[in-house]
Amino acid sequence: MPIENEAQLKQTIWDVVHRTPVLDIHTHLYDARFGERLLWGIDELLTYHYLIAEFFRYSPMDCDEFFDLSKREQADLVWQHVFLENSPVSESARGVLTAIGLLGQDPRSRDLGAFRRYFESKAIEEHISDVFRIGNLESVVMTNDPFDEVERPVWEDGIPGDSRFKAALRLDSLIISWDDACKSLKEWGYKVKARLDKNVYTEIKRFLVEWIEKMDPLYMAVSLPNDFDFSDKSNTAKLLHKVIIPLCIEANLPLALMIGVKRGVNPAIKLAGDGVGKADIKQLEQLCREYPQAKFMVTYLSRENQHELCVTARKFANLMPFGCWWFLNDPETITEMTRMRLELLGLSFIPQHSDARVLDQVLYKWAHSRWIIGMVLQDKYSDLWRTGWRVSPEEIERDVARLLGGNFKNFLAR
Repeated sequence: MPIENEAQLKQTIWDVVHRTPVLDIHTHLYDARFGERLLWGIDELLTYHYLIAEFFRYSPMDCDEFFDLSKREQADLVWQHVFLENSPVSESARGVLTAIGLLGQDPRSRDLGAFRRYFESKAIEEHISDVFRIGNLESVVMTNDPFDEVERPVWEDGIPGDSRFKAALRLDSLIISWDDACKSLKEWGYKVKARLDKNVYTEIKRFLVEWIEKMDPLYMAVSLPNDFDFSDKSNTAKLLHKVIIPLCIEANLPLALMIGVKRGVNPAIKLAGDGVGKADIKQLEQLCREYPQAKFMVTYLSRENQHELCVTARKFANLMPFGCWWFLNDPETITEMTRMRLELLGLSFIPQHSDARVLDQVLYKWAHSRWIIGMVLQDKYSDLWRTGWRVSPEEIERDVARLLGGNFKNFLAR
């Protein structure tokens, strides 16, 4: 049925954005076979590191004293200081309320005990299915580290997984902490040594090929600091050039680069203590030129890098910008970035990923992001409408499907 006016156009866009399933391309979630690595429930939501950082803005409590408490006790304190003694207006705090509301609980009650009883009444398999249904999720991509002591045995035992959870092979433990990784690889029977050479590269490649077979990952990924130099003589740079990028080309796997974190700005608050720094985009330009057959999925942590990333993506088809990562995951910044990307790249990018560490976070992150993506698309299609161009409902469905998963699938298949 053709769209007859601008009001109908906007309603069509809104409906399509909310009914189109999402492929969440980057999370820190796990399926149930990974046991303790799968985080869920109200206490995990409240002790997410975003909210811990906010808690310390309000409370003079000693950091060590806080972290010595049980998870439940920490959650009690966050609830008291962030939600009750102050209005929960931050995006992280609002997100908790959105999530519990979508799960059928009443945020107006402010009854933390009732929220806990709700989660305690759920079996994890049932809860996973509820989250996927409520969030309208097609699938999520995990972050999988073969050096992780909990993950590794699951993969080695070949325990069948939940098909809704896809793998991504995380490389940080291997290439950023090479000295530690080298010791582990030796224990596992690989002929490696601390000093990198041709033989060591061959063994590292053998290790990665074996884990690609075990995990069947959709891509490989690494998180890098803002000042990382791809051209220096560090072990990390050598491993990227000598092993990782060539293997990605050979296996037709994208390499996801998440650039801009400053680790341990305030180590006293642990995971909440990481910061952000602006990176040099010239490094990325050089990579895309040097490896035209490689596929790079890239997200930067600094807001100041976003325009340059869009401009660089206009020059290199092997570069896919994705998501609004970490400190960029607030409505104002997501709106700005989504609008800028549409205006510079058309529909050829991945607007969002949840980066969720707690299962229930995907509910609020995608509910909030769908709302923003829908509003921005309403504006951009209205701009088209005023030129005289007309789009059909089928074309809107095609475009939204690309943004919420299709572009990722097409990039994988290139």
